Amino acid sequence: MMVGETAPAILARAREGDGEAFRALVEQHSRGAFRLAFRLTGSEQDAEDVVQESFIRAYRQLDRFEARANFGTWLHRIVVNCAMDALRSRRSRRVGTTGSLDDEAGGLTAGGPGPERLARSSEIQEKVDASLGALTTRERVAFTLRHCEGRTIEEIGKAMGLRTNAVKHCIFRAVRKLRTTLEPLRGES
Repeated sequence: MMVGETAPAILARAREGDGEAFRALVEQHSRGAFRLAFRLTGSEQDAEDVVQESFIRAYRQLDRFEARANFGTWLHRIVVNCAMDALRSRRSRRVGTTGSLDDEAGGLTAGGPGPERLARSSEIQEKVDASLGALTTRERVAFTLRHCEGRTIEEIGKAMGLRTNAVKHCIFRAVRKLRTTLEPLRGES
């Protein structure tokens, strides 16, 4: 890849079968794809699998990608779809959520919170993870895209293939369920 090459030029080369150009796209978008997949699945292993499957699907479908669209947005939708598939598969196997949405933030720093606070934070995080795991796949994805990724209702609708009202309803139900299950934590603080 030549230094200073534009994103559309790299994408055009990738669409023509240039493996080096596709590798450049993977390098450019893999961190964001992983972050999104991790937030949606709550599991590092599942997120890695989702990202891998997403790039495989993107590679296989490059000829269907419309050059006037944004590759990142197109890949984002593929990641959401793969994550939804993984969540459905997990739900059908009745496997609980592992990992934390905040695990990616890093470890402890010197002078950090004491053991009591760490234990309490861990307990709260387990309850939040369990509550997120109890949401339907659509609710979890819509909630995560809105409140963790900061996506607009329209962007979420496009990514999930839903109408605006359906997205709003999914988010509303998710928030209502989370409020109900996490309300006892307010009194314990």
